[in-house]
Amino acid sequence: MKPSYPQLVHIPVEDVHIEGLLELPPEPQGIVLFAHGSGSSRHSPRNNYVARVLHDKGIGTLLMDLLTGTEDLDYQTRFDIALLTHRLLVATRWVKLMEATRQLPIAYFGASTGAAAALQAAAALGDNIHAVVSRGGRPDLAGNQSLEQVKCPTLLLVGGRDEDVIELNREAYARLPCAKELSIIPGATHLFEEAGTLEEVARQAAVWFSQYLKS
Repeated sequence: MKPSYPQLVHIPVEDVHIEGLLELPPEPQGIVLFAHGSGSSRHSPRNNYVARVLHDKGIGTLLMDLLTGTEDLDYQTRFDIALLTHRLLVATRWVKLMEATRQLPIAYFGASTGAAAALQAAAALGDNIHAVVSRGGRPDLAGNQSLEQVKCPTLLLVGGRDEDVIELNREAYARLPCAKELSIIPGATHLFEEAGTLEEVARQAAVWFSQYLKS
């Protein structure tokens, strides 16, 4: 009997569990793991919207809370990139062990500090990660060493009115040796709340993942 989706999952990591929502369309071409940023969760309406667009393109998703509720209340923990990366790596191993997902090409979608974790994890896993997309992310927080080791195609999406973050993304972009693109969404602020801006994020992310999520 095939499992029904969406499916609530709990991924053990040390003395806590990562709670996530797994959704696989019929015959998925790959799976995207969402690394949420500071103050966000798997319930984020923005990331859930992007996930729905990916489902329509035949791409599976795993939206996760990399921090527990208590941890997320601590501002310093939200910026603990090493912790976020470790938990994303554990979740990636879990995906590679599960029968329903172990054969699927894997990609990451990172927002805010989650983008740094996605890039650090991609650097660590090399050819095992097929693509990364950052939405309003802080890829600079991944550190120069990790940025220079990323192999997979990387798309950095930034709001045109998010000026400080644009500059940080440009600096990180210059360090990336992989196939890459920096896309600035006109009129968008950091959270892409302006009309049509989130739709453009989802459209570009879906195109990027569809292109690079190949076995």
